[in-house]
Amino acid sequence: MSPDVVVVGAGAGGLASARALGALGLRVRVLDRQRAPASIAKGEILQPETVRILDGWGVLDALRATGARPVGRLAIRDAYGRPLLCLDYAGLPGAYRQILCADYGDLRGVLADGLPATVEVRWGSRVTGVVRGDDGRVTGVRVADGGSEQEVRASLVVAADGMSSPLRRAVGVTVERREYPHGLVAFDVADAEVADEVSAYRTDRGLCLVYPLPGGRCRLYVQVTPDEFRGRVDLTAWCDRLLADVPAVRPLGPAIRASLHRRQLLAVYRLRTDRLTVPGLALVGEAAHAVHPMAAQGVNSSLGDAEVLAATLAAEGDTAEPAVVDRALRAFEAARRPRLDHVATVSHNASRMITSVSGLPRLLGGRMMRSTAANPRLLGLTAGNLSGTNVRPLSLVDRLYQFGLLTDRHAHVPSPPAPAEK
Repeated sequence: MSPDVVVVGAGAGGLASARALGALGLRVRVLDRQRAPASIAKGEILQPETVRILDGWGVLDALRATGARPVGRLAIRDAYGRPLLCLDYAGLPGAYRQILCADYGDLRGVLADGLPATVEVRWGSRVTGVVRGDDGRVTGVRVADGGSEQEVRASLVVAADGMSSPLRRAVGVTVERREYPHGLVAFDVADAEVADEVSAYRTDRGLCLVYPLPGGRCRLYVQVTPDEFRGRVDLTAWCDRLLADVPAVRPLGPAIRASLHRRQLLAVYRLRTDRLTVPGLALVGEAAHAVHPMAAQGVNSSLGDAEVLAATLAAEGDTAEPAVVDRALRAFEAARRPRLDHVATVSHNASRMITSVSGLPRLLGGRMMRSTAANPRLLGLTAGNLSGTNVRPLSLVDRLYQFGLLTDRHAHVPSPPAPAEK
């Protein structure tokens, strides 16, 4: 029997879309070219709004049972660990006031285990293109099967096929893609208990990000130059330099050294498409948008896409009728585009504050952090925006406060940091 929906890509965004659409009673077929899920360092910081979504889908308890770590604070610190800007999520509105740090594989696993009976997942299915009707509307996909191709027809195609998204290219959606002038190296550090906090260290080498993971582990991201890991690298000497540059992580030194072989080198991109839909097809997750990992918004936006896509379809009713589906897709575009544009702006600004290592961007980043840390209103706005629980773009006046061009009489002057230990 032909499905109502074809989802291309079985990452978190694709599985979340299948979960949300299957809950509407739709027949959903998920196709992924991989024969088994790949392991990658991504999507581990789940903001409170995402925790709410997972709870609504009935998979939150299963994710917590994997050992996912609840975290109540996101802090920017200097290289010695002294606080520069701390966001305490306890003051957020609503019932969800914690980040959940989970393995991406566990997130994908609980989404897959919780799929409705109307959803099937097929691994090793390579989608080679789209099928169109006489009017140009997307009506399905072509799938390579052995030495031949077959067509799979559906009223809706969901492209969740990642940043390079062949489906996005196939339907002619243009994309603005910019690479940051630095990369990140990610380490899965075993036997390393760290505080229940997402800690972003602002150092002379750029960003160093640490947060807890299940099983007594932690994730360590370190900013690197484009050629820092080119050719043969003396990892012991590299680790020595890291610990010298970031004294706050020296207690993790032995565990980091033991984990150097478990590393992934990642290029970092900003990506934004000119639209999220064409008739018959919706783009979700990294097929449509990507931001700097520092702000922890990527997988959260993907799950938000899935929730809103299902809600707009449910509001329209008859999803067997192409005109109804396309009307829902237009509503999805209208609902998600402003939110995703806001997330992109917040993520980019947050990343520049910490990753800039010289010049005016670093000076402005330091000023913005000091002004925000001293202003309870700005702190609340920043926490609400990053957590997703109270999204409100900063006004012009807020920006002037943030850059220190206006003085808020309710702001307080933070105490100077204690002298660093030698």
